[in-house]
Amino acid sequence: MNKTLRLILGDQLNSNHSWFNTVDDSIVYVLMEIRTETDYARHHIQKVVGIFSAMQGFSNELVSNHHQVIYFHLNDPNNKQSFDGNIQNLISKFHFTHFEYQLPDEYRIDVVLKNLCESISITNSVVDSEHFFTTRNELGHFFEGKKTYLMESFYRAMRKKHHILMEGDKPLTGQWNYDGDNRKKLPKNHKPTPPLVFNNQVSVILEAINQADLKTIGTIDVNHFVWPINRKQSLALLDFFATNCLPLFGTYQDAMAPNEWSLYHSRISFSMNIKLISPKEVIERAIEEWSNRPNEIQYNQLEGFVRQIIGWREYMRGIYWLKMPEYATMNFFNHQEKLPHWFWTGKTKMNCMKEAINQSLDYAYAHHIQRLMITGNFALLAGIHPDEIDAWYLGIYIDAFEWVEITNTRGMSQFADGGIVGSKPYVSSAAYIDKMSHYCGTCYYKKALKTGDKSCPFNSLYWNFYDKNEDKLASNPRIGMMYNVWRKMKSEDKIALLQQADYYLKNINEL
Repeated sequence: MNKTLRLILGDQLNSNHSWFNTVDDSIVYVLMEIRTETDYARHHIQKVVGIFSAMQGFSNELVSNHHQVIYFHLNDPNNKQSFDGNIQNLISKFHFTHFEYQLPDEYRIDVVLKNLCESISITNSVVDSEHFFTTRNELGHFFEGKKTYLMESFYRAMRKKHHILMEGDKPLTGQWNYDGDNRKKLPKNHKPTPPLVFNNQVSVILEAINQADLKTIGTIDVNHFVWPINRKQSLALLDFFATNCLPLFGTYQDAMAPNEWSLYHSRISFSMNIKLISPKEVIERAIEEWSNRPNEIQYNQLEGFVRQIIGWREYMRGIYWLKMPEYATMNFFNHQEKLPHWFWTGKTKMNCMKEAINQSLDYAYAHHIQRLMITGNFALLAGIHPDEIDAWYLGIYIDAFEWVEITNTRGMSQFADGGIVGSKPYVSSAAYIDKMSHYCGTCYYKKALKTGDKSCPFNSLYWNFYDKNEDKLASNPRIGMMYNVWRKMKSEDKIALLQQADYYLKNINEL
């Protein structure tokens, strides 16, 4: 009798996948909580708990729909703690005749499963995860023969191909991109909509994790786990965003404020990245809300959100599959420094860093500008090795899976890829941070001071970065103006800035 074993990864919890259209007793699904996945990075406790909770719920849903399921809990005595170990064991024990899996999103797992298929004695096959708008290789084909990989041109092509916010071949409203309208600071007395959070009870899963002695970071409230752990909660969060947050999402998507961890962001990236909901239904729900409330929701709010989903998300995945595994070793500036200790504790006198890091430790979340222009900005200015900041981002954020994390970190944030993803390094002094946030006013350091005891470290480190990398950056047309400013500075001012930066770098753990 033919028996098929189908593997479901922890980020493949897609109940709408065609696999589940029919019930067949000769097909058995397997899900695994394993140490190779918990231990390849030091993850936030909420990330591990969130994924395990969602996996267990998904497994229960399959069983209730009469599918055959084998589930390996972390501490099961027969758990071999690896995909290949468990699968080989199952094939031998239950005499499966065929093995199937969905295309994984991470290169690391792709290699493991390909090697496994070469080593097992039964037939095997692989299917698409049926989640993304694009195939793995679509971006590579789109940019074939081109020297640059401009996201905007890819985004426009995706809009045309999938007919999203289009009138024929033209963009709705005649304008493709409204990014310029989406950079407002939060008004001083403005109180954002309180976020929708869930009160999931996760004490049993946490107990198992503690029993296994997993090394994690961050904090968790086991009686009020705030993240969605099933499709129903994910759809509720999407609905909450469309109804309550979309009207101001674009305007304040780059804004930052103390004690405001959510603002108008959707926070659905975790649900999407483990495939509880699809990018297609996310976009359709946002467009539906805008269509029903055109006088309340301006078009720029919608376009900015759609661009993040069908533009950046698909683009970053395409770059990942085009450039891996070499991408994971790129270090354009040859940065070699270690992360400061306070990246793991939030204990720093820099208010912006303290806010962004503590929020990340408390919620396993920070929005894209906190990641890019606060923590990422500092790491780039401080010359941190890309491996260091890469591991930190991958571990600390609940939505961080390598396919989306590494291209954002090494590319967008650290410019370690030399300009594949971004056309310039994203660095700034205190001026930008103050423009977009309410962090600077109560900081120990003074945003206006470039040198001296309480001068903001971002100010001197900013000019030090440009000075140190002039040979690599001076010809970049997008930052030529900064070098003109630097060259016109008095030599004594330059020396003072570089000396201040040197002092801060040598005492980085005391900042």
